Amino acid sequence: MPVQHIALFRFKPGTSAEFIQRVVDELSRLTRVIPGLTNFSIGTNNSPEGLADGLTHGFVMTFEDAAARDGYLPHPEHEKFKALVLPYIEKVVVFDFDC
Repeated sequence: MPVQHIALFRFKPGTSAEFIQRVVDELSRLTRVIPGLTNFSIGTNNSPEGLADGLTHGFVMTFEDAAARDGYLPHPEHEKFKALVLPYIEKVVVFDFDC
């Protein structure tokens, strides 16, 4: 059963647009190197509801199954990504579900 992996970010004040683009590029690169990652999308919040709690960017990854998602979490490329981005993140929410 496929798994949706959703992450929502709020970058720290002062994080440059160039760095945020680097984050987007690095996330996109992961789709080419992580086994079982079948789909990826990313964007900025544009909801008019005002319920985003200050979160500004979100991405969704689809994995072929829970085993593929579980393999992604400790994957060395994911660890490199986290080391790059987490110092610039003020808040992150991660939510996964079967689909």
